[in-house]
Amino acid sequence: MSTPTLVDRLSAHRILGALPKNEIEWVAMHGVLRRLDSGTVLTPKQGPVEGLHIVLSGHLSIYVDHGAGRRKIMEWRAGDVTGLMPYSRLVSPPGNVAAEEPSEVVTVYRADMAEMIRECEELTTILVHVMVDRARVFTSSYLHDEKLVSLGKLAAGLAHELNNPSSAIGRSAGELRAAFPGFDDASRSLGSAGLNPEQTAVLQKVREACLAPGVRPVLSPLEQEDREDAIAKWLRTHRANEAIAEGLADTDITFDLLDELARSMQGQLLNTALGWIATDCEIRRLTLEIQQASSRICELVSAVKGFTQMDRAAVPEPVNIVRGLTNTLAVLASKAKGKAVGVSVNLEKDLPAVHGFGGELNQVWSNLIDNALDAVDKGGQVEINARRERDRVAVRVIDNGPGIPDEIRDRIFDPFFTTKPVGQGTGLGLDIVRRLVQRHNGQIELESKPGRTEFCVTLPISIPTKGTAS
Repeated sequence: MSTPTLVDRLSAHRILGALPKNEIEWVAMHGVLRRLDSGTVLTPKQGPVEGLHIVLSGHLSIYVDHGAGRRKIMEWRAGDVTGLMPYSRLVSPPGNVAAEEPSEVVTVYRADMAEMIRECEELTTILVHVMVDRARVFTSSYLHDEKLVSLGKLAAGLAHELNNPSSAIGRSAGELRAAFPGFDDASRSLGSAGLNPEQTAVLQKVREACLAPGVRPVLSPLEQEDREDAIAKWLRTHRANEAIAEGLADTDITFDLLDELARSMQGQLLNTALGWIATDCEIRRLTLEIQQASSRICELVSAVKGFTQMDRAAVPEPVNIVRGLTNTLAVLASKAKGKAVGVSVNLEKDLPAVHGFGGELNQVWSNLIDNALDAVDKGGQVEINARRERDRVAVRVIDNGPGIPDEIRDRIFDPFFTTKPVGQGTGLGLDIVRRLVQRHNGQIELESKPGRTEFCVTLPISIPTKGTAS
């Protein structure tokens, strides 16, 4: 049996097989058959793309380094085409295109592409459709990657934020359980003491000092220690248990109240009353801490739910920008606190809604604010403001970082371009931001100089309709 000619192999190709014979012969005449060993790089990340590659056998893949390691985003096998397509402006791929196994490709080099477009009309039409499909796959792939990156940041921030209140609940619950036996003993002793009405009234007055609403002044560690020492001295003078000094020091009980209590009861009765007051106040304090911590968890869950818009249908609707920015800031609060970055927020009251997808716009705010936090040094400043400007809403994210150099300013919205160190950035965030803003018929502008970088997103105001903003 004779060896198949290149024309025969091209005629059996899944994409080229239906072409007129003269176009297949043109490709066979101008194309160069290349054999690649496993691991051979057909097109390096830095380019250039040499031309159109028609895969006859084997397996090719493109890998992109997203910081956390290489990831395959597309592959081609026998019957596929890759490389430069007609009318494409592709210069270099986002990653290395390499052979996964011994492979054969026919390359029509860049210099012959113009002639191919003139001479091979049907092939050109097919390849344009392939190019559109390839762009769709690339877009879908790095949109997915960016969502995973955003999800990772969200999860890290949420875990950090939830750790404090959940730890507080566990700690307070443990202390509360330990406090109950002492409270039971003090309650029984006090109940059997047979207090008269005057003593009961004074006891209740002192007890109410630790239940008083309002915010107690925050004492420095030294001031708190001094207060504990003073109360311990008072207890020692009145032959009461000094061990309860710390508990009483955490309340708003004054020495005047303690003196009034000491005038109404003495000896073991005073000691019993003070022990009961101390344990009662401690239990109520711990209960309040648990309530506050659980409320904080509810607030965080509500903020994340609002940030992701997971309870919304995938249809455009009026979007409350203020609520979206507030939820986003709640999610990123731990990062700001970790760098001691000051975040100032100025959101116009009664800001009109915009029309679109709340979750997607929150992704815009998340990327811009997260980048601003990355840009500033420890102790830096980030400013977020939103206000109406005629028929649009303008959201500005400003940082006092070093600024974006002029030589790269035109590239920051390009996919896979990043100024962050390896492992800290995918180069997808700002490209996603640009795409999502355009999807909402908006615009994004950049002004940057050392000490001030401003991203401004403007979105058209939603036409009022029935219903509420998301």
